[in-house]
Amino acid sequence: MGTVEEIIQQKKFHDDYQRAYIGMAFLYNQIDYIHQKLFKEYDVTSQQFNALRILRGQYPKPATVGLIKERMIDRNSDASRIVERLRKANLVERVTCENDRRAVDVIITEKGLELLKRIDLVIYELEEPLKVLDKEEIAEFNGMLDKILSRWTEKSK
Repeated sequence: MGTVEEIIQQKKFHDDYQRAYIGMAFLYNQIDYIHQKLFKEYDVTSQQFNALRILRGQYPKPATVGLIKERMIDRNSDASRIVERLRKANLVERVTCENDRRAVDVIITEKGLELLKRIDLVIYELEEPLKVLDKEEIAEFNGMLDKILSRWTEKSK
């Protein structure tokens, strides 16, 4: 089993665009299922993992909850609630903003950084199916992905 037709047991599509769309939807669900299982082992959600990665990218500088929300893959995520759960797990700290005493910044802890290191090893293995593409093909794929994402984000505004 390898083609969209074989996997979902559908012989015909309206056109190649429908086939591509259904293929992407199926792939998204496969990735989401794998991520849910993986993150459950580490006692975090995919949204919490995403927030931790954003904070690691900012490290050693803190980030605001607003910045985390802007960069989240899942735009429907409640960043404040995610940060609070991460704080309770000692994966992040809330600190008073130096520039504005009323604002609160978030910074990843050493425990959070260590957790990401452990998860990164497994995430790297999940990229293995993409290695069927050579360097030229993956560059072309990424270009097409960017083109599609650009159009999709226009529509979601």
